[in-house]
Amino acid sequence: MQVLVLGAGILGVSTAWHLLERGHTVTVADRQDDAARETSFANAGQISVSYCEPWASRHAPAKLLRWMLRNDAPLLFRPRLDWQQWRWVLRFLGECNDAAFERNVRQLVALGAYSHEALKETVRATGIGFARLERGIAHYFTDAAALDGAAQAAALMRRFGIARHVVSREELLAIEPAFRPFAHRIVGGTYTASDESGDARLFTEQLAARCAARGAQFLFGHDVTRLERAGGAIDHVRLRDRTTGAGRSLRADAVVVACGSHSGPLLRSVGVDLPIYPGKGYSATFPIVRPEAAPHVSTIDDEVKCAFTRLGDSLRVAGTVELAGMDTSLDGRVARARCAMLARRVEQVLPGVCDTRPASQGGDPRYWAGLRPATPTNIPFIGRTPVGRLWVNAGHGTLGWTHGAGSGKALAALISGDRPAMAFRFLGFDDAASGRHA
Repeated sequence: MQVLVLGAGILGVSTAWHLLERGHTVTVADRQDDAARETSFANAGQISVSYCEPWASRHAPAKLLRWMLRNDAPLLFRPRLDWQQWRWVLRFLGECNDAAFERNVRQLVALGAYSHEALKETVRATGIGFARLERGIAHYFTDAAALDGAAQAAALMRRFGIARHVVSREELLAIEPAFRPFAHRIVGGTYTASDESGDARLFTEQLAARCAARGAQFLFGHDVTRLERAGGAIDHVRLRDRTTGAGRSLRADAVVVACGSHSGPLLRSVGVDLPIYPGKGYSATFPIVRPEAAPHVSTIDDEVKCAFTRLGDSLRVAGTVELAGMDTSLDGRVARARCAMLARRVEQVLPGVCDTRPASQGGDPRYWAGLRPATPTNIPFIGRTPVGRLWVNAGHGTLGWTHGAGSGKALAALISGDRPAMAFRFLGFDDAASGRHA
């Protein structure tokens, strides 16, 4: 088959790789000048099968209301005159109950475990290096009540086969001594040894290069301007070269939409209405100046909902989600407050370990904001749409790196006529997907 993949992030490139593995001919189109230049560019770096709880829980509505007045809140809802935003929020609120939470966790864990194995297989086959650290993921708490809730969540994860353990402060500091300067605030934590971390951008870039070496064509610098239908199927896709302005039309036996947060509007243009809405995520990458004191275990800070991940000689700190449309700017009042919070937290938790000075004072911080394509359930859409020849691999929220390798492998299998062996509802293959899926 000839397959056209729209999007060269972790989802699109992983899909391309596994399609090539199955003998298909692949073309990948992306508006950027290289792979992984948008959502996959500077995320938290965690491959967190064990920390995949959906945002929607019975506690979420109260938190959202309380956080609306804080510019640096972990999850900030900024109301807009945007029907898609309000529809998404209403569906999200409908998932904020214990039954939905457990149902959604079950699918996220299944996809995560499948994806982690797919990632390991790909690394073994390719030898790709991506600042990988197989040290597990820890999660520390500064509030005793929050730690009690974490114990309940860990018990739920263990029911699904995930070995997430509650640990004392002393046990956590033995796992990662770098947090000793902050020990007086830590009341305990959780830890999963099977998780890992690494640079999603490096992985995706290198996997794209290997796809190209196997014959995949990459059309970088091309906007997707239109999906053209003929009857009940996609006839061709119109692209425009961003440099020359020249247009071109491509036909394929299958078209995969893996355009992150832009997937929703693109799919709606041909009548496929999936609730994918952007969540603006922030990250900062700081040079490490005291490598002996920097952490090796990727860790989640529960109080401010951010993650610390060592990537070579840098520390990536990432977190917070802002529901505010397609804006990715860093120069607004809210954006500045959220970036400042990340730098401030690094100094509070890991004092003097990184150079967090702003550029005006001689520092070299790299701040970034990207759009997390979120569904109300946090469960992505993987499968076929009602429009013939049109497939989708999008809606992974903050778990694109965790679920990327497996989502690509699963979709390649579905396109090839096979069913992946995991307990996951694939779009267009399970009737329940149209209701409870998202």
